[in-house]
Amino acid sequence: MPFADNQGLRIHFEDVGTGPPVVLGHSFLLSGTMWRQQVPALAARYRVLNVDFRGHGRSGEVQHAFSLYDAVADVVAVLDHAGIEKAIWCGLSIGGMVAMRAALICPQRVGALVLMDTDAGAESPARKITYSAMGLGVRLLGTAAFATPVSRLMFGVTTRGQNKELVRQFKSGLPALHVPSILHGLGALLRRDSLFERLRQIRVPVLVLAGEEDRSLPPILSRRIHDRLPDSRLVLVPGAGHLSALEQPTTVNREILDFLGMHAG
Repeated sequence: MPFADNQGLRIHFEDVGTGPPVVLGHSFLLSGTMWRQQVPALAARYRVLNVDFRGHGRSGEVQHAFSLYDAVADVVAVLDHAGIEKAIWCGLSIGGMVAMRAALICPQRVGALVLMDTDAGAESPARKITYSAMGLGVRLLGTAAFATPVSRLMFGVTTRGQNKELVRQFKSGLPALHVPSILHGLGALLRRDSLFERLRQIRVPVLVLAGEEDRSLPPILSRRIHDRLPDSRLVLVPGAGHLSALEQPTTVNREILDFLGMHAG
């Protein structure tokens, strides 16, 4: 079970397959297990490093505030531990935010990007208020109390109607989350800086994927990323909400594999 050390934390990652390296970065509130439909498909052709962000999955719990740039440093530590200089970074939600920042502050480590259901902007004042209130509620009542409203943000209407078991699995995992880590992760999201004025500095090829039913980070945000990147392709995923990799894995896998076939290595 591989771990990399950074800033006093152990960062867990899965390392499977051979070939050009691909790093996977998961959504907030989940872990690398989110990519369970993607890892086997990718590992047949690529070396996949599936990272648990700090405070998530098997990585170290977080007791202090951190930024998304600290999360970039965690992934770079994983690459260093694995002896990899450059990889394609694939991230969903917070994973995409981390990947974009990596392309800006350490471009020599990034060969291409897959950005899924994410945002390049700062958090809006209204959503800061809403999510700060939810964070206070989690501190007082725990994560289980917010399972239903959070699941409505994470899953599209199609999934909630047709794949209730997937939604149930997500809800059942919330009580096991380490609350201080989640609150520090929420703080990193709420304090994030805007990248819009810097996106044109990203010169690598980019695939931008967005679930058509995403309520958490609506597709317009992905379109804004696409419009500002010099070399990108935008794909909207029908029948998917925020967690498109879980909701429509066949479509997502096809798009990622097609992109990697053109740009990996």
